[in-house]
Amino acid sequence: MPAAPLIRKLEQFDRISDAERRLLEQAVVRQRAAAKGEDLAREGDRPSESLFLITGFAARYNLVRTGKRQITALHVPGDFVDLHSFLVKRMDHGVMAVTACTVGVVPHEALRVISETQPHLTRLLGVNIAVDAAIHRHWIVTIGRQSALEHAASLLCELFLRLQAVGLTEGHSFKLPLTQAELGDCLGLSTVHVNRVVQELRAEGVIVWRGETVIIEDWPRLQQIAEFDPTFLCLESEPR
Repeated sequence: MPAAPLIRKLEQFDRISDAERRLLEQAVVRQRAAAKGEDLAREGDRPSESLFLITGFAARYNLVRTGKRQITALHVPGDFVDLHSFLVKRMDHGVMAVTACTVGVVPHEALRVISETQPHLTRLLGVNIAVDAAIHRHWIVTIGRQSALEHAASLLCELFLRLQAVGLTEGHSFKLPLTQAELGDCLGLSTVHVNRVVQELRAEGVIVWRGETVIIEDWPRLQQIAEFDPTFLCLESEPR
């Protein structure tokens, strides 16, 4: 059932009826595979469909004139990577597959029908866009006002909770298949600085990082370092 990750994501916000589940399943017209590094959308595109992740990680990014890249958001399974394109029409950034990905394709026409006939689902999709915006605000604060150590700790807290919400953690461990260069593009740090920060978190006994697996050894301490408040993720399911 390709829509399952999307349904699970929306159920973070409120219960979904069986009829709404069927509508979401019918809205997914096909699946598409993307290779690591492939663009799912490019700056300037005018998409006629929106994509959500079934498997894999993706990132929103912008390139500056020098060719340097800033990653502005990370997406995990269940996330729409470009739901906003239904409303704004023209992409002002790119979206790339950080790993090999499978995406579900939802035509904008299907989203238009949902928006005009399904007020509850429309509100949940609106919450989805609002959470994307909240994550952007959180990243702006952390990159502008936190130390590199605090910022890295905050990103790990955020990703752990987002992956936990869609059933992709084991205890306090999760897969994070990003290179240190990609982490640097998220954090606005050089690869050398990223390595230094990761080593500091390891030395304090807060995390273990083996290959693509992050194990949080001291969750309260990681939250303390990050001054992390998860309110912006809207993880509480409640009537909307």
